[in-house]
Amino acid sequence: MEYLNAFWVGGLLCVLCQLLIDFTKLTPARILTGCVVLGVVLSAIGIYKPFAEFAGAGATVPLLGFGHLMAEGIRKAVNEQGALGILTGGLTASAAGISAAIVFGLLASLVGKSRFKK
Repeated sequence: MEYLNAFWVGGLLCVLCQLLIDFTKLTPARILTGCVVLGVVLSAIGIYKPFAEFAGAGATVPLLGFGHLMAEGIRKAVNEQGALGILTGGLTASAAGISAAIVFGLLASLVGKSRFKK
């Protein structure tokens, strides 16, 4: 059942973002950053954590989950380090994901062949 919940929740989040891209004048960059901010806000008011526990990877992998991860990292760092945690917590919590994105992006660039769009 966990796989099914992750599949339909993650798919629904992607469909909602795709609908925003298709039917609004918002740029994809604004929609993506909006998703991260929405994840932070939902985490701050206590809604995203139970949602993520229910949906598993369907809620933690999309950009909303990245915002939630950063908010949780900041919350933990503020409790441990005080105000300095506001600046360090988000990046500390998400460092593994950011590093993986850089490494896999580099590998994809070495394997793939880039070309200009005409």
